[in-house]
Amino acid sequence: MTTLYETDFNLWIEQTVNQLKSGDIKGLDLDNLIEEIESMGRNNKREVRSRLIVLMAHLLKWQHQPEKQSNSWIYTIKEQRLQLKLILQDSPSLKPFLQQVLDDCYQDARKDAAQETKLTPDNFPKESPYTQAQILDPDFFPKSE
Repeated sequence: MTTLYETDFNLWIEQTVNQLKSGDIKGLDLDNLIEEIESMGRNNKREVRSRLIVLMAHLLKWQHQPEKQSNSWIYTIKEQRLQLKLILQDSPSLKPFLQQVLDDCYQDARKDAAQETKLTPDNFPKESPYTQAQILDPDFFPKSE
């Protein structure tokens, strides 16, 4: 038997919200509700990681290829910082998570920067040269090498 969750997700959401608002706990599709709430948490963490990787890759490119600095890079750096700021404002409990994944994200950013610049990963520091504060600082752009 197919459920409303499987056939019309949006209607399932509307009905679930209405049930919660009215206190109708008995009729709730708890299994799918729990799954969706857990998924929201994973998505927020995934977005923090993704934006952090893009941001650090662009900081590395900015620092190591000054001759190719562009408005596009500036926009990407500023946009990633803004989106991270908004995520952390909405969910301050993700701040420790950001610090926790910083090193792993830097390694991915280093690989991405190497691939995009056609430089070898050895051209970039093995560990992040940027602090969390610098990464999130809207005025920070690393000095060119």
